[in-house]
Amino acid sequence: MQTNRTSFISGAGIGAIAAVLAGAGGYFAHAASSPAGAVNATPVPAMAGAPASFADIVQRVAPAVVSIDVEGTRKVAFTGQAPFGFRLPDGDDDEDSQGDLRRFFQQRPEAREAPRMQAQASGFFISGDGYIVTNNHVVADADKITVRTKDERTLTCRVIGRDTDTDLAVIKVEGSNFPFVSFEDRAKPRVGDWVVAVGNPFGLGGTATAGIVSAVGRGGVSDSSYVDYLQIDAPINRGNSGGPTFDLYGRVVGVNTAIFSPSGGSVGIGFDIPADVAAQVTRQLISNGKIVRGYIGAQIQNVTPEIADSLGISGSKGALVAEITPGGPSEKAGLKPGDVVLKINGRGVDSSTDLTRQVALVRPGEDIRLEVRRDGQVRQVTIHSGTRPAQDQLASNDTPGGPGGGPDQNAAVARVLGMRLAPNPSGGVTIQGVRGDSDAGQKGLQAGDVILRAGERSIATPQDLSTAVAEAKKDGRSSVLLMLQRGGRRTFIPLKVGEG
Repeated sequence: MQTNRTSFISGAGIGAIAAVLAGAGGYFAHAASSPAGAVNATPVPAMAGAPASFADIVQRVAPAVVSIDVEGTRKVAFTGQAPFGFRLPDGDDDEDSQGDLRRFFQQRPEAREAPRMQAQASGFFISGDGYIVTNNHVVADADKITVRTKDERTLTCRVIGRDTDTDLAVIKVEGSNFPFVSFEDRAKPRVGDWVVAVGNPFGLGGTATAGIVSAVGRGGVSDSSYVDYLQIDAPINRGNSGGPTFDLYGRVVGVNTAIFSPSGGSVGIGFDIPADVAAQVTRQLISNGKIVRGYIGAQIQNVTPEIADSLGISGSKGALVAEITPGGPSEKAGLKPGDVVLKINGRGVDSSTDLTRQVALVRPGEDIRLEVRRDGQVRQVTIHSGTRPAQDQLASNDTPGGPGGGPDQNAAVARVLGMRLAPNPSGGVTIQGVRGDSDAGQKGLQAGDVILRAGERSIATPQDLSTAVAEAKKDGRSSVLLMLQRGGRRTFIPLKVGEG
């Protein structure tokens, strides 16, 4: 049974509600300035006694919302946030406490063929010259991206930049005078505020749904340490991914990115990337094509009351260093597992997430001053910041360290055939990361696999594999046969030698 939302706002209407909230000094009292020419530059008038309808808002902003069609090759192993519009491979039917959420937007890696992918999603113009915001997971594996505008034009896109850490991307079409909208990136929505989502659910472009902000500051929706999500109950479904959510003034307050669902359809629990995060990230993507964040090369966790008690400290603030990345900035600076980080550059650290975000704001190459507790004493540790890898690289143990940010600075670590390799103390070379579009990625090689032989050559260093590849090319062979060890078992896999 579906509830008729208009019954909740009949009578005084939206205008009266907005007027009351404005008079109370609430969120709707704020009307930030917009770029000249934005279709939502002039707020929709909030007049007492207005009809109980969102039509004026939708009519104003809908022309800036686009439907996105994606074609590409699905990766052999996919982890992280899955798209609303993508058809996920079957086989993940585990029941557990978070199964409903994970089944919808997460999939465990599985060895399988790499089928062609066709998907539908949403996005929206943020400038008149063709820049469009959507989700990273929408375009990450795409070979071809097209958008369909409200006036039925079909345009080819190119990717400007992607950020896996926040699941945001900017794409662009050629042209001018596109209708566009702006972010409300200064005032924070409150629980109970009305919102309107516009997008392309199930390929039904130009669809508007309405609801309220159900919660703010939601964590645990993804692996990202940079997003506290906006929860809404405006129905969003597969295909809404990357679309905008608007406030009553027609300003973008969030970007649709995930839903919690036992069935794959909307049950009234949707999650948006807040506008302030989206505005900051998209500006950097347009300017630089990528997001650069500081990095110290340490795995950290929260200080729970139990941990604090075991360490003999009061309170549960700070971040506990659990592991140090070999060769990374923290190891070079002398940070150690078991250290509790209390302050960064003189500012208190509340949690592991707080430390991660503060480190990310430091420019690579700058010094980071940490105050840490070790063995009952407070010490000072100065770390020379590196460049933080993307989240998918960190998840595959592909973790460069150092001020320049790349393990290529370490002669013992190198890239060969789309794989990042390092010597294994027990013999062979260990795969630390695999490029998803490489032959190795398509054939299911993954971080932790050990390469023992290539052709007739035993492998002890990445250079040995490079030599074997060169020999195969010299002999006119298109592939080199690798002996691979995984979990105590060995197998042979041929890889194409034409890839770097």
